[in-house]
Amino acid sequence: MPRMLRRAAVLGATAHVASNRGQARAEAAAAAEQQAAPPPVEAPPPVAPAAPAASSADSYADLVKLKELLDAGVLTQTEFDSEKQKILGA
Repeated sequence: MPRMLRRAAVLGATAHVASNRGQARAEAAAAAEQQAAPPPVEAPPPVAPAAPAASSADSYADLVKLKELLDAGVLTQTEFDSEKQKILGA
């Protein structure tokens, strides 16, 4: 066998062995990384959009109207308090 042909055969075999070892190391590292990685976190469920809040001027006007109804005797104190809580959102 000519010298250059033997050299090519040795280099080819060496490259093949090195490639196989490198691939085995990469697979082992990927497997270890997968085991060490925490499980993926699920995204929280989407939150329903909040109703647009009434501006302070609107809520103030509504409270004034309620107070007038209370003073006129149309509403009782408990009705006034419950409606006030609805307006204030508390």
